[in-house]
Formats: sequence, structure tokens, C-alpha cells
Amino acid sequence: MLALEIIYLLSVILLATYGLNSLLLTWLYRRRVGEASNGHVSPPVDSEVHPHYPHVTVQLPVYNERHVVERLLEAALNLEWPAQRLQIQVLDDSTDDTRHIIAAALERYRALGLPIEIEHVRRPDRRGFKAGALQHGLGSARGEFIAIFDADFIPPPDFLRQTIPGFDDAQVGCVQTRWGHVNPDTSRLTRAQALGIDGHFVVEQSARHAIRAYLNFNGTAGVWRRACMDDVGGWQGDTLTEDLDLSYRAQLRGWRVVYRPQVVVPAELPVQIDGLKRQQFRWAKGSIQTALKLLGAVWRAPEPVWLKVTATLHLTNYSVHPLMLVNLLLILPMTLSASPVLVLTPFLTLAAVGPPLLYWTAMREGPLSPLARLGRLAVLVALGTGLAVNNTRAVLEALFGLDSEFKRTPKFAVTGRSTAWRTSTYALPRDPAAWLELLLALYALTLLAWTVSQGVWWLIPWLLMYAAGYAYVSGLAFLQAWETRAARAKGVVSPV
Repeated sequence: MLALEIIYLLSVILLATYGLNSLLLTWLYRRRVGEASNGHVSPPVDSEVHPHYPHVTVQLPVYNERHVVERLLEAALNLEWPAQRLQIQVLDDSTDDTRHIIAAALERYRALGLPIEIEHVRRPDRRGFKAGALQHGLGSARGEFIAIFDADFIPPPDFLRQTIPGFDDAQVGCVQTRWGHVNPDTSRLTRAQALGIDGHFVVEQSARHAIRAYLNFNGTAGVWRRACMDDVGGWQGDTLTEDLDLSYRAQLRGWRVVYRPQVVVPAELPVQIDGLKRQQFRWAKGSIQTALKLLGAVWRAPEPVWLKVTATLHLTNYSVHPLMLVNLLLILPMTLSASPVLVLTPFLTLAAVGPPLLYWTAMREGPLSPLARLGRLAVLVALGTGLAVNNTRAVLEALFGLDSEFKRTPKFAVTGRSTAWRTSTYALPRDPAAWLELLLALYALTLLAWTVSQGVWWLIPWLLMYAAGYAYVSGLAFLQAWETRAARAKGVVSPV
């Protein structure tokens, strides 16, 4: 029993640590960023044309993106930059008709006489996945700067004019911009995701940038200095978050990553819960892989201890999910044995207000009423809790060195409340883990009823959160699977 008590107490202490980190970032944002500059870490960049027009290569990594690839190409071609100083690379690893769509679109553009250099790059295999495609593209890239956009992003025309001036400081190796949203109001799921992403980009990235902490390139909607990439060894495919890996390696070599929140690049949010799970799995596993790879170098670096601590919390943040799962599973033996650790844990769990406060802060300047904000926050908390099974598996795979394929998040060019995605061949089958999530929801509800009967009142909010989270994620998976089957039953499966 002592071993279980130690594990339970450690899980609560570590969860409190990550909660306090969210509180600290929120405080830093409100004190050093939000109040001082109305949410911006620096004044807006003058959108006038950069004086010397450096050569820029725009890389568009693509893998089976028939629904959105033409939209991406159009946005890249509309970038306001001298044509003779712009190169566009479509890094196409597709195995379906996406490659034919790209080829036909490029043929049309060439027939129109567009002066921009566009290169359709194909590889014989997907070795290294996205990192491999990006590194392969560098072999023929001629730009002094490399801009990168994933297939679901739509860069605004003035993107390069807003970001390239950020490299006037020779120490800047990367400029990252803020993600926006194409379809935030498609469903409760997309509204919750939009809030989660805003929490990261509005509060976390801004606060880290303000105190010169380690920042991460988010894989897209950013620009790299080619000299920086070459200096640190380029893209490496030994983690599923090649972006996080490269940005930390760059900063460990003395390069800076700059964040520009005033430049917003909209992107499509996953509309299918199983698509979101894929995305979260990749981010969770990749971040822990990066932590295992680079934390030693972080702690050996000649930097202040506080900087190393913030980097550690940043790289290991997805550890909260296995900690939450352990916490739920051990509540029963702790309460049955009336363990003395239960006397301490109510005080430690107060730190759990950190993440909700961070997301509330991200919404504070928006048009939503307080009631609407509470609703979105409640769904986000449920979503974050319910994803614990999925993300725990990702963390464990990283810790035990298990390999897995880089699985793309399906995009459907969804805008508004469209449900046409259900008949696409890209729609994913239901994740079998939904059954485990359903069992955990029932376990939490049973435990909730028992704790109420025992008068353990402080556990009630947490058990409600666990029950609601697992019920929401599993219920949505079953519901979307049923809706997809029903939609397909009305007609053939559509590729578009």
C-alpha cells in the first residue's frame, strides 16, 4: 500500500507543478505582455516591402491532401514577394490522386505564364516522413529563408512582408507566427480546439517570448533562416515532432526563435475526434521523444537554472495525461484505505486552476459573453481529460522507444457547419480505445457515487471532470462513427 501511496502522491505533486507552470505563464502574460502591449510581444511590423528582398523558398509538405492542396497552392502563389526572388516547392509524398491534382494545377499555372518558380518534388519513399520531405527539399532550395506551410494552412498575402523583417537581427534563426482558424464554429469540438490553440499561441508563446525562454517552431506558419538550419544539422526524422526538435537544437546553438502574434495564419481544425486523436498522439509522443533526446543538452547548457526548468516543463508537458490517468485509477484504493495522503492532496490540487485560467485569459479580449466562455472552457476541459488514454499510450511508446508511423491528420476543406467530410475516404474508422474510455467514464461515475455516499466532498469536482471527459470523447467517437456509416449508406463513399 505504501508504494501506491507514494505513486499517488507523486502524481498529485507533479500535476500541481504543471498547473503552477500554467499559472506562472498566465501571470507573465498579463503582467509583461497583455497589459503592456494589448496582447502583442512587439509592435506590428511595418508591412512595407523589405528593402533588399532576400530570396525565399516556400516549402509545402503534402501527403494525400486532395481536399485542400489547390487552396494551399493558390495562397502560396498570392504571396506578395518579387517573383524572381520566390521559389515554391511542393514536397509531395502522396500515394493517392493528390499528386495528379498538383500536377494538373501546376500545368495550369505555367500555361498562364506565371513567373514564379514552382517545383513539384516527389520522393521514391516516405523515409523520415515530414522531416525527410523537408530535408530532401532543401537539396534544391535556393532561398536564404525557408517558409513552411502545412496543407491545411492559408497564409495571408503579406505573410513574407510581415515576417522577413524579423530576421534583421542576425541571431534570429526562426520567426513563428500565430495560428488562426478557418472553421472554429463547425462544432463544439472545433470550438474547444480553437480555444486550446489560442491558449498556446496567445498566452504561452507570448509569455515565453517575453522572458526569452525556449520557444518552439510549431511546424508550419513560420520562416527559418537557411544558415541556421544548416548550422544545427537540418531536419532529423528520429522524433515525431521534428519542429520542436529543430527549434531546441537551434536555440542550444545560440540562435533565437522570435514569435510574431500579430501575424495570423488561419488553418483547418480537425472535425473528427479520431483525427484529433491522431494529431494529439503525434504531438505527445514526439514531444517526449524530443525531451529524451535533448534534455541532457538543455541541462548541460550554460544557461540559468530557471531557463532549464521552464524548458523541462515545456518538453514534458504531455506527461500530465499519464499522471491524470494514474490519479484516477488510484483514487479508489486511496479512499478505501483512508490513506493519510488524502489530507494533503486537496491543497495540492488547487494548482489545477492554472490551465483553466490560462484559457480564460486567452478569451478575455474576445466578443464572447462570460456564459459562452464558460461553456467553451467546460468542453475544452472535458476534451483534455478524455484524451488522456490516447496521449498516455503516446507517452509510453516514446518512453519505451517503440517506433510508429507518422500518421497525418485528415483535412476536408471544412468551413461552416459542413458535414460532407463523413463520405470522404479520408474519414477515419473509430479508434478501438473508445471502449476503454467508455469504461473509464463508468468507473469514474461509480466512484463518484461512492465518494458522495462517504462524504468525501473534495473529490466530487475531479471525478465529475473525469467522468465527463471520458464520456465526451468516447461518446463523440461512437456518435461520429454511426453518423459516418449512416451518411455512407445513403450513397457511395466519395473521394471529394
